[in-house]
Amino acid sequence: MSDNVPAALGQAILGSVALGYAPVIDRQRNILATRLTLAPLRAEAGLDHAATLPALSAVWPKGGELLSPKSEALLAELLTHPPAEPVQIEVPAFVAADEARAEALLALKAAGHTLVLAGLPNAPLAPAVASAFKHVTLDPSQAAAAPAGVQVMHTGVQGMDAIEASFKAGAVAVIGWPMDGAYNAAPASGKTEIAADLQVIVELMSRVDQGDDIERLEQTLKRDPSLAFKLLRYLNSAAFGLPVEVTSFRHAIMLLGYARLKRWLALLLTTASKDHNMRPIMFGALRRGLLLEELAQSFEEREMRDEMFICGLFSLLDHMLKQPFEKLLQSIPMPERVRQALVDETGPYQPYLELVHAIEAGSLFDIRSSCDSLMLAAGELNAAILRALYKASQIE
Repeated sequence: MSDNVPAALGQAILGSVALGYAPVIDRQRNILATRLTLAPLRAEAGLDHAATLPALSAVWPKGGELLSPKSEALLAELLTHPPAEPVQIEVPAFVAADEARAEALLALKAAGHTLVLAGLPNAPLAPAVASAFKHVTLDPSQAAAAPAGVQVMHTGVQGMDAIEASFKAGAVAVIGWPMDGAYNAAPASGKTEIAADLQVIVELMSRVDQGDDIERLEQTLKRDPSLAFKLLRYLNSAAFGLPVEVTSFRHAIMLLGYARLKRWLALLLTTASKDHNMRPIMFGALRRGLLLEELAQSFEEREMRDEMFICGLFSLLDHMLKQPFEKLLQSIPMPERVRQALVDETGPYQPYLELVHAIEAGSLFDIRSSCDSLMLAAGELNAAILRALYKASQIE
């Protein structure tokens, strides 16, 4: 773990909650925030509020997170002991309608926190309380009109078509994911065509895989100077934690070696698309890669940790390049264990991908089931999630 990651995130924390995350996406497919859900892992388990809020605060980029507590106890703690830094908090409608909570809600608003109403109340809110909310999150199936002056965000949206439908229905933002299962469109016959702006990266990955000399690699990269700049920016980010600044592609190879360079070319490939519709998918791919890497920290083989990173990144490559994985393998070199997970849905990395799917969906049952099968403690998983979210915020 990089020395730049807050120390609090290196410990097994939040052992009694299940964390989930999803992007908040606007009409231009920009990511407005990350919605972080917290649910009690088991109904009978209590929440360690003293550990929960400081740990979460370590990854809040000053308002960039939308915190959605699925526990009245945790929400009550937020109302009485809010974080020092401004944050967005999702408040269930029944809590907003509770007159006993009005003073605490208005105090949060006055302190600079942003309140988001979750669902619609059965009766109109008191005017002072209603004025504290500018957005409401609704399921797309809820046709009821939002209160005057409150904008609608649809939640639980899955798939490109569903996102488009929500925007056509008047939502100003959606919370969910544009991918809905594997990319299953029938591929065109013949060899896969990779978008021109990604060809240089694919060629570089192939040359690194074949062990070409540095001069040939440099010549390939010089065909797209913007990629060279972006690669160096990644390598010099706080998330990577190199002891010295990387000043050139040659310098990067000397420091990293060919094997570790593959992972950063993989990152470049999954973040280089100029298609604005791909922004939420690139958001998801980066976090998948970082999370799988964090979950692999206990692996003895450095190679397996790098492959887990690539596996997470590449797990959405079919959606980015609009080709099924079987066709992508014709053009893009992929480690065998990664291929097993993405194509055959087998191998040592597949259970970790299933866990990531459960976290993205916020599925409490599936998170518990995956943790049990991997013999992974909830606190260990949550620390890994928070470290991955923190690192992603440092790279972007």
